[in-house]
Formats: sequence, structure tokens, C-alpha cells
Amino acid sequence: MDRTTPTVTSTRLPDSLCTHTPACPTADSPDAEAAHVVAGHPEQGWSLLCNGVLLFEDTGELFPDGRVVAPHRPVLALV
Repeated sequence: MDRTTPTVTSTRLPDSLCTHTPACPTADSPDAEAAHVVAGHPEQGWSLLCNGVLLFEDTGELFPDGRVVAPHRPVLALV
């Protein structure tokens, strides 16, 4: 019996998918969320921005380097 091991290849995305002029903010910029959406999936609750940031509907974020930002929606005051 001949078994083969599947080959796993790693593909690295470019640091930015941005082709806009002027360029969108990088993932390291304080205004990273202002980048253009290149893949929007509102039915799944996320969007990929051209700077490589995954932006989630609950305001959480996942950065290209693996950093995570917890959801940061404003809390409504109880009256």
C-alpha cells in the first residue's frame, strides 16, 4: 500500500491589497478601519479591508500579523 503525504504550501498575502490613489491607511495606522473593503460578507458578519484587516460586524478586528482587537461597541447608558 503506497501512501503519499499531501504537500502543504504556504502563501503569504502582500502587506496591502490597496491599489487606490491615494493609498488607504496601513494596518498599523490608527485609522486602519478607514481602508476600502475588498471582500464584504455581511451575511457572515465580516469584511476584508485592502490593508489586510478583517473587520467584524461586532466591531472586533483581526490584523494581518495576528493581533486581535476585541469588540469595542459603545455601551449605552441605562436611564
